[in-house]
Amino acid sequence: MIDVFGLTGKIALVTGASSGLGRHFALTLARAGASVAVAARREDKVAAVVSEIVEQGGEALPVSMDVSNRESVADAFETMQKNSGLVSILVNNAGIAGQEMAIELPEEVFDDVINTNLKGVWNVAQEYANRMVAAGEPGSIINIASILGIRVAKGVLPYAISKAGVIQMTKALALEWARFNIRVNAIAPGYVATDLNREFLESDGGKETISRIPQRRTGEMVDLEGPLLLLASDAGAYMTGTVIPVDGGHVVNSV
Repeated sequence: MIDVFGLTGKIALVTGASSGLGRHFALTLARAGASVAVAARREDKVAAVVSEIVEQGGEALPVSMDVSNRESVADAFETMQKNSGLVSILVNNAGIAGQEMAIELPEEVFDDVINTNLKGVWNVAQEYANRMVAAGEPGSIINIASILGIRVAKGVLPYAISKAGVIQMTKALALEWARFNIRVNAIAPGYVATDLNREFLESDGGKETISRIPQRRTGEMVDLEGPLLLLASDAGAYMTGTVIPVDGGHVVNSV
């Protein structure tokens, strides 16, 4: 039987892959057979993830990339194409968060979050698409959004705005790029413990949030593997413009 979820022979790029969800996505894609370009700003952490993939029998390439900088993005794609070939799967994962109430939010924090989480997704997606169109090759973009792009919480204004923008960007790009056979989808994780949110989840406010999740638990990184492989592989060949919440039912709970 052909494994429609397999990625053998594919080259995948994961941004923000030095830790957290990005690291897990890179390891998951490598286990599925893809050669993975591990991209982030911290070269030491990128090297550690690459070593981990190689030790597990996979193939990986370290890539230095600042998604908020167009020149850095272009240089990184050029390096990947010369060393590994054309990237066929893009996981737009790089992101940061700010945890301040809106009335006290510094302008530089707002700008940093929007530039990384929203403009950064656009920078990488456009560079990727231009190269795929020029080569006449199909592709798959998986943007990592958040349920905070669907429903909001206090103290995360720029993050919520950026992720709502990623969701609309996903749909707009899917509409425009379907004619190039480039699929654009998104995963909207709920509360999965990472370095970005661990402190909050352990606080009283975090525990209250968890109590409102219908499954009454936070997500595990393994819970994101199925949706990721679905959208990256031929199993999701007829899916584009889709946003998949993976949240234990959080977005459907109006309480």
